[in-house]
Amino acid sequence: MTQQKYGSDFPVGFTFRTPAITVTETHIVNWAGLTMDFYPLHMNQEYAEKTVFKERIAHGPLIFGMAVGLVAMSGMAGDAAMAWLGTDDMKMLAPVKMGDTIHVFVEVISADKTSKADRSVHAWRYKVTNQREEVVLVFDFKLMMHEKAV
Repeated sequence: MTQQKYGSDFPVGFTFRTPAITVTETHIVNWAGLTMDFYPLHMNQEYAEKTVFKERIAHGPLIFGMAVGLVAMSGMAGDAAMAWLGTDDMKMLAPVKMGDTIHVFVEVISADKTSKADRSVHAWRYKVTNQREEVVLVFDFKLMMHEKAV
């Protein structure tokens, strides 16, 4: 198999924006079933109406998963990623409600060589925004990337 993209295709400062998706009740219910997270703020309208949010909201980890998926579906990184190394500095800054439309703005914030010439380690800052361009979630996604062996 021939490698199509490499970490060097994504220098520090490189940015892109994903397509958007509207968060639906189906997403929330399916996530609850998958993860067993049936917390009433997500699942019980009467309970949620008595909270500061006044309605049900999406699970934070669901929005994280959707952000990762939106970036993957964009195809921007192609086959450059070798492995996911973790996530740093994750902050949920605002609720995501049913009917909100989110997209992800990504910026490469670091790209470091490793002791092996055929790989590098990148940190990509993900900023998830809603239809009002409010940042709802931010985190640094760390990846090991393929590099051209010299």
